[in-house]
Amino acid sequence: MTTTDAYAEYIASLPRILAGAAALIRDAEGRVLLVEPNYREGWALPGGTVESDDGETPRQGARRETLEEIGLDREMGRLLAVDWVHGTGRPPIVAYLYDGGVVSAADLKAIRLQEEELLSWRLVPRTELSAHLPGSLGRRVLAALDVLTEASGTAELENGHRVS
Repeated sequence: MTTTDAYAEYIASLPRILAGAAALIRDAEGRVLLVEPNYREGWALPGGTVESDDGETPRQGARRETLEEIGLDREMGRLLAVDWVHGTGRPPIVAYLYDGGVVSAADLKAIRLQEEELLSWRLVPRTELSAHLPGSLGRRVLAALDVLTEASGTAELENGHRVS
């Protein structure tokens, strides 16, 4: 066995994690833009899986997914939250949440949904987010909104809960 083969075998033996990235996009009233996937129940943020095997970074993934899903090419702002999300029947996911900025009325009119994956979109006020985004995703979005409000550093989360 060559050193290269041994190294490849070692890499193949390491634990695997998945990575996802999303954009937190708001309107001038502070409502959060949510999308409704057609492949599962509930709502989500524009975003998805980081295509790391192709060399994509989380920031690039959030931008690409936002463009694909809602037709808006948004430069991602600062990293608001990183969440380690345990799963059953799948490896853990590291979820990156970026500031997608504030959209104008013209931006909202320009939204074009990716029909293969999405049914609809809506703007949701903070007070209603937990009803639309249960579990770790809802907690992640609320933590990211707190980061924006408090002008604090990136939130480190585990299953949507802040790590002390």
